[in-house]
Amino acid sequence: MGEFQVSRLTLGSRSMLVFSAVRTGLEETPVPQPTVDPDSVTPGPFGFLFVALLVVVVILLAIDMLRRVRRMKYRAEVQEMLDAEEQAAREAADADEATSTDDDSASAEDDRGEGGNATPR
Repeated sequence: MGEFQVSRLTLGSRSMLVFSAVRTGLEETPVPQPTVDPDSVTPGPFGFLFVALLVVVVILLAIDMLRRVRRMKYRAEVQEMLDAEEQAAREAADADEATSTDDDSASAEDDRGEGGNATPR
């Protein structure tokens, strides 16, 4: 029975703590008053120069990036064309090789004659 009362006291202290936190949060907080007139504070010429320099650097970086992307695109197109030409040359060489192999086998059959034996010439 004593344990129940201890836990009840702990629960009661927690609710008091929450209540005091909520009550503190509901109080009006003081708003700081500005000590400097916001209309008279400006970034000045140094701020303008910094922003202008930043804009120029960003524009130059964008131009450089576009140039690099365009160059890579052109290189990829040229590489594709070279690969296509190489593939066509390989296919033509394979076709010539197959034709020459067929011609060689046909001439070997002609050399053998009808009996299947090769006759010397």
